[in-house]
Amino acid sequence: MYRMNPELTLHQPLPPLTPDNDPWEPLENLKRFGRHALTSVEFTVTNLCNMRCEHCAVGDTLTMREGDKLPLSLLLSRLDEVEQLQTISITGGEPSYSERTVREYIVPILQYARSRGIRSQLNSNVTLDYSRYELIAPYLDVMHISFNYTSADDFHEVGFARSGHSVPRTAAVRMYERMIDNARRLSEAGVLVSAESMINFRTHRRMPEIHRLIKEMGCARHEVHPMYPSAWAGNLPAISKEEMRLAVADLLDTRDPEMWMLFGTLPFYSCSSDVADRELLARLKREPRVTVRNDPDGRNRLNVNLFTGEVFVTDFSDIPAFGNIEEERLDDVFSRWLDHPLSRSVNCHCPAAACCGPNLLVKQMYYEGVDFLKQRAVL
Repeated sequence: MYRMNPELTLHQPLPPLTPDNDPWEPLENLKRFGRHALTSVEFTVTNLCNMRCEHCAVGDTLTMREGDKLPLSLLLSRLDEVEQLQTISITGGEPSYSERTVREYIVPILQYARSRGIRSQLNSNVTLDYSRYELIAPYLDVMHISFNYTSADDFHEVGFARSGHSVPRTAAVRMYERMIDNARRLSEAGVLVSAESMINFRTHRRMPEIHRLIKEMGCARHEVHPMYPSAWAGNLPAISKEEMRLAVADLLDTRDPEMWMLFGTLPFYSCSSDVADRELLARLKREPRVTVRNDPDGRNRLNVNLFTGEVFVTDFSDIPAFGNIEEERLDDVFSRWLDHPLSRSVNCHCPAAACCGPNLLVKQMYYEGVDFLKQRAVL
């Protein structure tokens, strides 16, 4: 078993996270093991949140109250069983919403990760008092925040669009300013702050300005993903692939070349018949400090709900729970998923393009009827 006193190994250095060292990327494990392997586990630790963003991937699961969580001992014993574990992610809701959850679950999970030499990430809006994040920072590798704004007014409009009641602008401004200050302080404390922006109907012509603000916040990485209307965000307007391409190009034209730019879940592939798609991918590969991450969900990552024990293979596609940690090992759940017809339908790998193909949502939205297992890259 790997469970040791985290204080004994707290200060042992790990290789820095860089564009050449992204342990959440599933491709390296595919090369190493010859097939996808479970190397990443994500925990949903709360369904509470102090915001109601219009684009939230899990907005329809948010509540005002929540029940008891499963015992921490069960979670850690299931992590012990994951043979190739490399990363742990913690998400919600807003994971830091309850200080009790921070102290009794988040900090012990992060200590476990540090003691085992596993990288960790927390998905947070960092709008609460900094003391909440001070508890977490000594054990955390990546603080992943969402930043899709050019002003406090943007934050007010987007972040509380689904609140169901009026949120005073003055309160939103205070939260916006606290978010920026907390991001700076976490960066100064040695945490890699990765600000994710979504390319959507609001942001696709404003990415350069968003990028500039993220740089000013002191973030080490700007993470960019298209927004695909689904679940809570299903009624939001979709933008075209052409608009997505223009947004990416604008960002590449104006970005700070010293900042790590990480793109993910792009709907562009080297096997596409669209020359513009292939040209953009070629440019992304040429750009220094720019990476395109293959989607971890269902390829090297599973999500565990801490209230029910249910195990999910993706946040975004309409796939029910695939197992439960109260009944079976996570490695066993992952193996069953790999053998499932849905998994096999997108389980392609093109070594020449360093591509693992689309996730299920992208395939359903843009490539219905395309058999990626028969596609070939045009390089």
